[in-house]
Amino acid sequence: MTTILGAIADDFTGATDLAGLLARSGARVSLRMGVPETPPDNTAPFEVIALKIRTTPVNEALTFSKQALAWLRSAGAQRFYWKYCSTFDSTDKGNIGPV
Repeated sequence: MTTILGAIADDFTGATDLAGLLARSGARVSLRMGVPETPPDNTAPFEVIALKIRTTPVNEALTFSKQALAWLRSAGAQRFYWKYCSTFDSTDKGNIGPV
């Protein structure tokens, strides 16, 4: 199935919150922990990728985010949502802006 929306979350909590909200609304959702290691197959209309990059070095956060975006694009997603931590508990030089 073609993916309509691809979401990338900077932590597992935000990803599960988003996936749960979508599923509760009746949408078919797939929650993936980390960047998938295999090409997209049998994807859901809503794909959520949970990363653990809130406090990782910026270059590493960028790398994982770009890999997740590439995977979502190859799944057919044309719309994307970046779910980031709203508490800004990282440093002023943290990942939210660069990602």
